[in-house]
Amino acid sequence: MIRQINTFFGVGMMRPAPGTWGSAVALILGIAIDRYIGFWALAAATLAVTVIGFWSIGQELADRPGEDPSEIVIDEVAGQWLALCFPAAAFWWTGLSNWAVVAYPGWVAAFLFFRLFDIWKPWLVGRADRRGDAAGVMLDDLWAGLFAGVATILAAALAHGVLMR
Repeated sequence: MIRQINTFFGVGMMRPAPGTWGSAVALILGIAIDRYIGFWALAAATLAVTVIGFWSIGQELADRPGEDPSEIVIDEVAGQWLALCFPAAAFWWTGLSNWAVVAYPGWVAAFLFFRLFDIWKPWLVGRADRRGDAAGVMLDDLWAGLFAGVATILAAALAHGVLMR
């Protein structure tokens, strides 16, 4: 079961670019959670997958320190959902329902910024990636998700606050 969790039920076996596949599937599921259950369910799912990811990756890599197998994508799911929580929270706060349909740039930006930070690995993302332990496998994607979420909100503020005038 640990292997199923870490590969997000086989998504991590998709080629090429399993991390991008993991992020794309997470994006679709995250939007569905937010749309049909609500923002708080997405936030709870993000927390749950993060806790489960730390545990399951720790279990799988316990005897293989320093490894970060590409098929492990539960970390991408956690990071992508964290990034998606930012626009979801903003729309929940304003009371806009069905935001994923009417505000598609928000989730597109969350996906693109997450992939950018996850691949580029600037600053704290790269530091976490270089830890060489199971926690680092999760942490680099959580930092990338945090940076992507902030970048998404800043891009929206720029687009709506400056470009729309």
